[in-house]
Amino acid sequence: MQDALVIFTPSGKRGRFPLGTPVLTAARQLGVDLDSVCGGRGICSKCQITPGQGAFSKHGVTVAEGALSAWNAVEQRYHDKRGLKPGRRLGCQAQVMGDVVIDVPAESQVHRQVVRKAASARTVKMDPATRLYLVEVAEPDMHEPSGDLERLATALRTQWDIPEISAGLEVLRKLQPALRAGGWQVTVAVHADHGPGPQRILDIWPGFYEGGLYGLAIDLGSTTIAAHLCDLRTGEVVMSSGVMNPQIRFGEDLMSRVSYAMMNPGGDVEMTRAVREGLDGLIAALSEEAQVSAREIFEAVIVCNPGMHHLLLGVDPVELGQAPFALATSGALTLEARELDLAAVNPAARAYLLPCIAGHVGADAAAVALSEAPETSEDLVLVIDVGTNAEILLGDRRRVLACSSPTGPAFEGAQISSGQRAAPGAIERVEIAPVTREPRFRVIGCELWSDDPGFDAAIAATGITGICGSGIIEAVAEMRMAGLVDASGLIGSADATGSWRCQPEGRTHAYLIHDGTAAGGPRITVTQGDIRAIQLAKSALYAGARLLMDEIGTDRVDRVVLAGAFGAHISPKHAMVLGMIPDAPLDKVTSAGNAAGTGARIALCSRAARAGIEATVGRIHKVETAIEPRFQEHFVNANALPHAVDPFPELERVVPLPDVSFNTGGSAGDGGRRRRRRG
Repeated sequence: MQDALVIFTPSGKRGRFPLGTPVLTAARQLGVDLDSVCGGRGICSKCQITPGQGAFSKHGVTVAEGALSAWNAVEQRYHDKRGLKPGRRLGCQAQVMGDVVIDVPAESQVHRQVVRKAASARTVKMDPATRLYLVEVAEPDMHEPSGDLERLATALRTQWDIPEISAGLEVLRKLQPALRAGGWQVTVAVHADHGPGPQRILDIWPGFYEGGLYGLAIDLGSTTIAAHLCDLRTGEVVMSSGVMNPQIRFGEDLMSRVSYAMMNPGGDVEMTRAVREGLDGLIAALSEEAQVSAREIFEAVIVCNPGMHHLLLGVDPVELGQAPFALATSGALTLEARELDLAAVNPAARAYLLPCIAGHVGADAAAVALSEAPETSEDLVLVIDVGTNAEILLGDRRRVLACSSPTGPAFEGAQISSGQRAAPGAIERVEIAPVTREPRFRVIGCELWSDDPGFDAAIAATGITGICGSGIIEAVAEMRMAGLVDASGLIGSADATGSWRCQPEGRTHAYLIHDGTAAGGPRITVTQGDIRAIQLAKSALYAGARLLMDEIGTDRVDRVVLAGAFGAHISPKHAMVLGMIPDAPLDKVTSAGNAAGTGARIALCSRAARAGIEATVGRIHKVETAIEPRFQEHFVNANALPHAVDPFPELERVVPLPDVSFNTGGSAGDGGRRRRRRG
């Protein structure tokens, strides 16, 4: 019987299956996180999936019509009773009939991702663009005829010093009833942009309005979307939440999505619709949980990379995929939220997008610059927003440089053999004893280590499901520190390392962290392929930082700031052991949390901050890694752990790394260990 290639996103897991295999069966055999309660009888609907269509160059597959079996009576019955979203199928009913890319949406995942983009505390001088004003409006006079809107404008001018206003049809329809119901006293929500022009009335209520005034700070990433619902009176974060970006099914990174748009006519429109629906759904869920009505949400500040920027706006991103990487616009934008199909907000709400720095350095990098303010630093600071596409800033009071580097999804657990997104049950911390070379670990959702009493009982609900990005970083670094991996990234054999956990896997070896197969769980290893994936990702990150250091003319930085959802959970020591970041004193390597989200919140709460970052972006010098000849040289040298050429004296003071080599083996007497030649 013929078989077909099945690729699941966002996990990236793939395998070949005989035609006619149910998608749910394929998912279970690959260890894909696809829920099912009813045992595949089409009753629970937990196994909903979204099949892709068209060419996916990243995966090397084209999904043709008929890649899944036809819609069947069970699916129709469920759809008639409860409804399935357009494009959705039931994984227990749909059968594999050809090569296919299948997205598992968040609500179909047993262990839903923890979107680790929490809001961090920050003091901001409140000056929001949208404010509430209570005004007394003169009653109409037959002897001095004028419209109600004109008399409202006069009242705002005389009572609140607002020189000029405008209003849309929604406000005009509400104006007269509100004035008369309020006895000529009304509350108006007025939006004042930080540039010239009239201020705009967004909504109106009779009398004194005691309801809420809220805005959204949104970090729209390639992999995750995080939103913070903020009180525009106080700046307080009322509620935060996040979801996977539904565009992942079209490709894990910007270039994959650009390729999808190039190879599939209308692909850009499809991706725009997907991200807008995902964003609007997140806002609706967030406001429902916070018990805030859509009418109370008046603003959204959105930060994103250039690819997401264009796709959110409905601009074809193809130009971003080829030199000179031209943006349709790099300036800040103020739009009506409904232009972005955001229905879960006030109909008159406004959306502000921060400026992009360049074709591959977007509004998210601008938001990081707003949050971290490297242009005010007395010492030379390197700020790295770690993600699928890393944005890097380097500078001080003299000048600030920026670049982006294509790290890919490995840091987030994708393309790792036992990898998964951050979710309860995922290994997030790893330690390996230097003498016994035995591991211990922690999983998300439990504070105990695996060798602590009570660990098994504490994780009974989630189990041990895989390893996420921070876990794989620590695992590889710990293997290097324990002498299980050499500087080239090669895993030694059991004989060479003295650890039975280094087990053969084809022509290479893998290190066993956890074997849960006896209880029906997964076998979690770090394979040679996993280490290569991490080497490629960290080399791109280091090479980008090194290019900026070359441009400034330095071999050292004074401090390093790790930003982003993933950056916030990286151990500085382990990051430096791998050579992800340049050498620096470990106490000078800090986390800024979700700096892009923080920058979005600052811009939401302060018109002055918006004007300031727009001016700052104009002064940042962009370095394009794609055309810099030294990028490849830096990339190759950075493949070593921590580096083939650059010294790491600060790291050596804290963590002396074993000088071992497993390349081509050694004599029985040295167990495969060889000292590298020096000089």
